[in-house]
Amino acid sequence: MAGNTFGTIFKLTTFGESHGPAIGGVIDGCPAGIQIDLEAIQGDLERRKPGQSAIVTQRKEPDTVVFYSGIFEGKTTGTPIGFVIHNTNQKSGDYSHIRDSYRPSHADYVYDKKYGIRDYRGGGRSSARETASRVVAGAVAKQFLQDVSIRAFVSQVGTMKLEQDYTQLDLTLSESNPVRCPDPDTAAKMEAYIKSVRKEGDTVGGVITCVIKNAAVGLGEPVFDKLHAELGRAMLSINAVKGFEYGSGFAGVAMKGSEHNDQFNSDGSTKTNYSGGIQGGISNGMDIYFNVAFKPVATIIQPYETIDKDGNTVQVQGKGRHDPCVVPRAVPIVEAMAALVVADYALLNRTIKI
Repeated sequence: MAGNTFGTIFKLTTFGESHGPAIGGVIDGCPAGIQIDLEAIQGDLERRKPGQSAIVTQRKEPDTVVFYSGIFEGKTTGTPIGFVIHNTNQKSGDYSHIRDSYRPSHADYVYDKKYGIRDYRGGGRSSARETASRVVAGAVAKQFLQDVSIRAFVSQVGTMKLEQDYTQLDLTLSESNPVRCPDPDTAAKMEAYIKSVRKEGDTVGGVITCVIKNAAVGLGEPVFDKLHAELGRAMLSINAVKGFEYGSGFAGVAMKGSEHNDQFNSDGSTKTNYSGGIQGGISNGMDIYFNVAFKPVATIIQPYETIDKDGNTVQVQGKGRHDPCVVPRAVPIVEAMAALVVADYALLNRTIKI
């Protein structure tokens, strides 16, 4: 299986399956001498881990990361940073009923056809559990970036969305509720809706907005390695993501050029920021902001019709512990992937200047 490494200079390679002994990764290309706050890394994992509230999967995993290399006396050494997160609460029996059948909108069918074998226990390698390793690497990248702020939040659940622009919100409030929405009133409504959907044995999707502040001017490499293209690639690599837009996004098509153009101030900043902090594929020093759309989780705790490996129609019902809405736990994953992209381009800029 190819495609397990992300990045050009600051690289992450992940390994492991949902119900295997452990998941983990190797971070290569991280500069030496970076002071590492292990509690901050664990804190981001706490934000992603299962079982943290009533509106997420109730799988109980401590998600404690153990580093095996690349960090000495609290600082990075410049060598590969190897780490693992042990799986401690697998319930593989929850998946025995789909050993020979394919769940709709999952990777079951394509994995079986491509590789001739699949790990049906929670989806194996295709499980979103793999993203815990991304959160570890992203947390390391955040500490390398230091002055750059990367903050994501839930801006929509189903048809329920925030009406305010991110500039009108106190983003520090995102962590004050289990939905991770910075508006308390909207968050309460979203939480109630997710709980009602869960009672129905169903799921719902949502949108995560991410804002990157204080990124240096000049990140991004035309023509094919534009900053927004790499951010899009990073976000679309996350499980359940169906869409990505930055700046004005799709709403920009309804505007005229005279409305949409970001006029300059004398210091090079712009009066508006429809460009989303990126012009010509290169960061311009303004806030970088984008939206990531997540589909409803494919596993529903309802009877459904599907096919088995022989093509026969069969009736199956979802079992086990699953998220009714993935977006609350995906917030730190979006931040992590954004951090990996920005860290990679920051290091690439260093090589260009040399």
